[in-house]
Amino acid sequence: MAEAAKQAPGRGLPPVHLWHPAHCGDIDIVIRRDGVWMHEGSPIGRPELVRLFSTILRKDADGYVLVTPGEKLSITVEDLPFRAVAVERRGDALVFTTDVGDEATAGTEFPLVVETDPETGEPAPRVRVRADLWARIARPVFYELVEMADQDGEQLIVRSNGVAFSLGAVAA
Repeated sequence: MAEAAKQAPGRGLPPVHLWHPAHCGDIDIVIRRDGVWMHEGSPIGRPELVRLFSTILRKDADGYVLVTPGEKLSITVEDLPFRAVAVERRGDALVFTTDVGDEATAGTEFPLVVETDPETGEPAPRVRVRADLWARIARPVFYELVEMADQDGEQLIVRSNGVAFSLGAVAA
């Protein structure tokens, strides 16, 4: 475990990017669109267990997997694996906290992306948490970002770590 801590300094995350076991099959774990982790149709009630699973989650070319040095099991993720449930400004940075306790500071490495549904106009904001794992930004957090935003032409913009992120077009 000490070696794992060296591989993921400051985060306490195992080095899943270094593990390449054979695929062992599927496990009946679903991360629902609302962020609830389910096992065999029931919510996983222990936050510590959800946190543990979240630390061994990885997205591979063939989908989301839980990986250890000896096993690789596919799981189902309905939307994105995490939810950004809080944001705070720390100096010139926006720091997001996820539903499993991770922090992601928006910037070049951890972009903030807002896609808009072309039919409904509904924004779908997300922020990268680690590797290719993203958090859906909860609606109240998105509203906080809108409150922090500046208008730049036709766009609402927030800045973090010297990077400007568009939240979308200004409503007419």
